[in-house]
Amino acid sequence: MSSELITIFMFASMLLLMATGQRVFGVIGAVGAGAALWLWGNGAAEMPFNAAFQVLNWYPLITVPFFVFMGYMLSESGIANNLYRMFHVWFGSVRGGLAIGTMGLMVIISMVNGLSVAGMAIGATVALPELLRRGYDKTMITGVIQGGSSLGIMGPPSVVLILYAMIARQPVLQLWLAGIGPFILMAIIFTAYIYIRCRLQPEMGPALAPEELSQITLREKLVLLREGLLPFGLFAAIMGLFLTGTTSLVETSMVGALLALLAALFTGRLTKSVLEETTRNTLGVSAMFLWIILGALCFSAVYDGLGAIKAIENLLLHTWELSPWGVLSMMLFSFIILGMFLDDTAMLVIVAPLYIPLVKALGFDLIWFGILYTITCQIAYIVPPFGYNLFLMRAMAPPEITIVDIYRSIVPFFFMMVLTMIIIMVFPDIAMWLPETYMGKR
Repeated sequence: MSSELITIFMFASMLLLMATGQRVFGVIGAVGAGAALWLWGNGAAEMPFNAAFQVLNWYPLITVPFFVFMGYMLSESGIANNLYRMFHVWFGSVRGGLAIGTMGLMVIISMVNGLSVAGMAIGATVALPELLRRGYDKTMITGVIQGGSSLGIMGPPSVVLILYAMIARQPVLQLWLAGIGPFILMAIIFTAYIYIRCRLQPEMGPALAPEELSQITLREKLVLLREGLLPFGLFAAIMGLFLTGTTSLVETSMVGALLALLAALFTGRLTKSVLEETTRNTLGVSAMFLWIILGALCFSAVYDGLGAIKAIENLLLHTWELSPWGVLSMMLFSFIILGMFLDDTAMLVIVAPLYIPLVKALGFDLIWFGILYTITCQIAYIVPPFGYNLFLMRAMAPPEITIVDIYRSIVPFFFMMVLTMIIIMVFPDIAMWLPETYMGKR
């Protein structure tokens, strides 16, 4: 059987088993092990499992539970709520100011979480009711929370980029640094959209009444500023330690988790229920990532052994005569389509054995491609029918926000994310300047 037919068989088997509702990691590992037995006999069963145990020697994996713990601790303890009160006071006098403040809330939560779910939870439970009460357009602000929370997987300490680093065998630090430029660019584009739209349509984002703002003294504003910037200070501290070489990657994650715990303790928000919920969520997310990586390595070990990458490369470049940029565009488009039905981790582990070696063979930088992939994950979070953020918003939104409102709200953010991806493709230095400068390549 040719490599092309084996590729179709393996990927079709995965999709069929996933349609039955089986766990992603179990499906991928089982298909890899089954294909090895089918192709090479009994002894080949050890091949994928031996490859899977490589992950146990990958020391940076320890960072995942610590960074996840840090984000959940700030979220569950309510420290992040101070951020919104700060933005509420400082930006309330501007048209659309509270929506801009909500985007600021999403940005700072993203800096200390590395996931989308914490931003969604805080935005939907803290910011959304207040914005609705203030007369903001429900469709616009629903999109602001969904789009803004997706930023959590772009910059450090993105857990998605950690997963990509392990599968693509790329340095996590370089991926994090590469994500900072696109992270800032996308946040600026989102904020500019809110500001311009509220200037053109003032009824969508009314400013706070002057008499309400006058009741807040300067001292109260400064107190809120100090409390609200605590998560930002935590992020600055851990990244400063890391970038100066004071702490390693793993030590940085431990420091971040410890600082988040101390912040909750000294602000009087550390309770038994907060600690229990944070620990449970951390364990669940960390275990999920470990099993997915194990399954992905099982599958890729077999796929690499087939020589199928070379066959697919010949098919696309020589038989179909696609240009390298045409192949890259096709890959990114397929990520967006897959994202309509799968989550980000499932997308990556399914196509990584095919795409990552091909990207390298085409001469593209795997760090740069990782950022493009992460943007497609952001798009996947908000695209129907199975966008993760859509379901979270539907579960947490008040009754007056319908599913139609939620779907309509993501349209402008979808196009802004696509625009960001195109800009980074045209101007790769937006992503690559910082990591190359830090590594002394510029």
